[in-house]
Amino acid sequence: MIGPSGNIRVLVATKPVDFRKGAEGLAAVVRETMRTDPFSGFVYVFRAKRADRVKLIFWDGTGVVLVAKRLENGKFSWPAIDNGVMRLSAAQLQALLEGLDWRRVHEARRTTVPAAASKSRAASLPSKTIASRSAA
Repeated sequence: MIGPSGNIRVLVATKPVDFRKGAEGLAAVVRETMRTDPFSGFVYVFRAKRADRVKLIFWDGTGVVLVAKRLENGKFSWPAIDNGVMRLSAAQLQALLEGLDWRRVHEARRTTVPAAASKSRAASLPSKTIASRSAA
């Protein structure tokens, strides 16, 4: 996909905007309506009145990037129209841009193996077993 990548922060304007606006017009919406800096590193997502269109703007370090997408079939899954701003995760943004229901995407669970459990398992194994495993 051409667009933002890596560890990104996403803000969605929940109220539809005039889709005749370009990068500068949407940057003005970010400053005036969303009350934030368009050069802050966030990805800003905008919707049209028609739910099949989306625009993103973001600063890539060298300039403002404008990405536009129109679905051929179906509609994007949008939150209720409001004068607010909401956050999405990178995975949720990816689902939104694919035309999927981003509300069903959850962050991956992080699990860690407790250090005590791995030590107690090694202690319960016979020394011959531990020696043969380390030789393998």
